[in-house]
Amino acid sequence: MSTALVWLRRDLRLHDQPALAAAAQQADRVVPLYIHAPEEVTPAIGAASHWWLHHSLAALAGRLAAAGSRLCLDRGAAAERLRHWAQVSEADTVYCTSIAEPWARRQEAAVRAALAEAGVALAILADGLLTDPSAVRNRSGTPYRAFTPFWRSVRPQLDPAQPAPAPALPPLPDAIPEPRPLEALGLLPRIRWDSKLEACWRPGEPAAQEQLSRFTEGGLAAYTERRDYPARDGTSRLSPRLHFGEVSVRAVWHAAAETRAAQPGAEASVDAFLGELGWREFGHHLLWQDPELCCRPFDRRFEAFPWRADPGGALLDAWRRGATGIPLVDAGMRELWATGWMHNRLRMVVGSFLVKNLRLPWQHGEAHFRDTLVDWELAGNSMGWQWVSGCGADAAPYFRIFNPVRQGERFDPDGDYVRHWVPEVAGLPKSHIHQPWAAPADVRARGGIRLGWTYPEPLVDLRASRQEALAAFHALG
Repeated sequence: MSTALVWLRRDLRLHDQPALAAAAQQADRVVPLYIHAPEEVTPAIGAASHWWLHHSLAALAGRLAAAGSRLCLDRGAAAERLRHWAQVSEADTVYCTSIAEPWARRQEAAVRAALAEAGVALAILADGLLTDPSAVRNRSGTPYRAFTPFWRSVRPQLDPAQPAPAPALPPLPDAIPEPRPLEALGLLPRIRWDSKLEACWRPGEPAAQEQLSRFTEGGLAAYTERRDYPARDGTSRLSPRLHFGEVSVRAVWHAAAETRAAQPGAEASVDAFLGELGWREFGHHLLWQDPELCCRPFDRRFEAFPWRADPGGALLDAWRRGATGIPLVDAGMRELWATGWMHNRLRMVVGSFLVKNLRLPWQHGEAHFRDTLVDWELAGNSMGWQWVSGCGADAAPYFRIFNPVRQGERFDPDGDYVRHWVPEVAGLPKSHIHQPWAAPADVRARGGIRLGWTYPEPLVDLRASRQEALAAFHALG
């Protein structure tokens, strides 16, 4: 009887899971196996992602048990542990799905070599993306460096397969030992701050399918109208689901296409949403070109940018804590700390403020997001920070500096978002809630605000810091 190992990484689901389906079709025995190898993942993922991973694995274990199988868990070097499990189970093939990140390519090469020595095959199946980032090229045969031509070229060619149902799973071999407990992987924090995340999220495939249905049936048709307003429930919130593979990108694509067919007038919203999937694809396309995307500017000229000195890190610390004195920025940073997520409009605003008003290195922001976002993804986070900083392949022009007051007045016109996350200024009228320092003294007094006491003075003057940033950018030549 033949046995196959399914090496799980970021494909934590049963539906439309290519490695699981191939193993179930080819082998008489199938061993689903997750190996925690944190030393091999660079840069290291943060605490919020570890929290999500723990609970997503727990949900997958329950799904596999209900299907008559079992999730096996291990920890250590992937090549060594996979070779061990192949010997114990007498497997002749290891199936896995691809991850288009530099560390994953190194890991896969080491695994392939170790398994080959043991006479075991490694089958890596495409998954996680709609495109192959190593293969997409422009007419001159070089990688794209801007999103619009990339998406204009790629979009008409996309015809992803319909998502496949969950396969019937063969049993495990008799020799497979009892799995180690999930807690042994050490994914949860020692100081249990994570109750705040439990109040906001339910990781796992069942919740991912529910979220996809809820969005496509109830929110997608109004996506273009609502997505930029952080006080509204206007985005899909599918990003952590896609990152951990709780739902396939093919399933998301086809669910959106079905919405287009079923709801007349939804075409513009569906196209805009699919464009966000395209932006995700483009991030991986850039990361494939530049494996140092998370730590070095794509435009190397920006390595000489004159960052502001921040002795003791006081400015950076205030930004992280949501204590900058700029209500919209503080609201975004507090939403992140409380929920492990931040509205995309706010990601741009807080990023611009860090890099262009405080003039602190974007790598500090990338690292903080990596630790605190449940949907952190190497490609998307790196590309986003480079975009807002002006140093990426398809960056916002350096002179585009998001004014958090204007952004608040436009996208949080009644101040509902700010009032929720920054209650210290909730007593201000909407005409002043986004810039309490400009409110007359009697207005602040009626709102119970004493700048510097109940709410901070702004860390910097927005106009002056903008001019300083522009001068610094000009100096690069």
